[in-house]
Amino acid sequence: MSRVAVAIPTFRRPKGLERLLRALAQLETSADVEIVVADNDAVMHEGADVCGKLANGYRWPLTAIMVSERGIAQARNALVEHVLAHSGAEFIAMLDDDEWPEPTWLDAFLRVQRETGADALRGTILREFESAPGKWAAALQGMSAVRAASGPAQMIDGAGNVMIARTAFENLSKPYFDPAFALTGGEDRDFFTRLQRQGRRFAWADDAVCTEFVPASRANLAWALMRAYRIGNSDMRVFLKYAPARGAQLREIAKIAGAILLYPVLQLALAPIPARRAEPLCKLYRAAGKIAAIFGRHYNEYAVVHGG
Repeated sequence: MSRVAVAIPTFRRPKGLERLLRALAQLETSADVEIVVADNDAVMHEGADVCGKLANGYRWPLTAIMVSERGIAQARNALVEHVLAHSGAEFIAMLDDDEWPEPTWLDAFLRVQRETGADALRGTILREFESAPGKWAAALQGMSAVRAASGPAQMIDGAGNVMIARTAFENLSKPYFDPAFALTGGEDRDFFTRLQRQGRRFAWADDAVCTEFVPASRANLAWALMRAYRIGNSDMRVFLKYAPARGAQLREIAKIAGAILLYPVLQLALAPIPARRAEPLCKLYRAAGKIAAIFGRHYNEYAVVHGG
């Protein structure tokens, strides 16, 4: 029987956290499961309060820890350190507090892990919108579904809906998630880059399905553009962190220049197609985010909380 700790960072989304915990109580699995929640708001501690309300009679062992230093990296680090110190779990599965899994989610992860021997896996993320954003959002990152065919993968670029082997953390120096990305995001990309550099194996588990709630404040073009900018910004920061060779730097600069030249033309060409017209604009914002990172500028996307 596999032992799995489900680790959940939360910040001022009590409704989302409760929905997630109730969904986890409905898992169809023979695994030995425990839940650890890291509340990143020591002032209002709404997440810890939700855990306290549900703990009596809850299906799985449920622990809430407080993380007073603000930041998604800090919350993830506290979760991992707690599990490694207090649990014998073989795997740590991470879900965000605006997600909730299907009943077969965990067993789907475990099945693909057995088949591939992967050290880290990512599952499918579907979207549920508070208000439909329109056709323009169909293919945009943060709006469209996240999924791929089950099996080995080259890379994982997000920590929402993932499962990671305990051994991947035990052989990694602390901090596991870089606090420099506390409010900007990108701590997950950096983490998986570190695993990749150690030769760790990745996989996708398409049947490990969860759904992410997208509030109305995120279902708009302005948010999609700034998300693209942030991804470009944090990706470039991760790229630069590992002191790439001169040739790699020049290739990245060439890609940015190519985007600046190409995507305005594509913007005009795709303007008549509702489902495609926003893609080139998002690519330009992503390139702008990369340029900003080169000059040392960061965008703190997670300074604002969307949804409750």
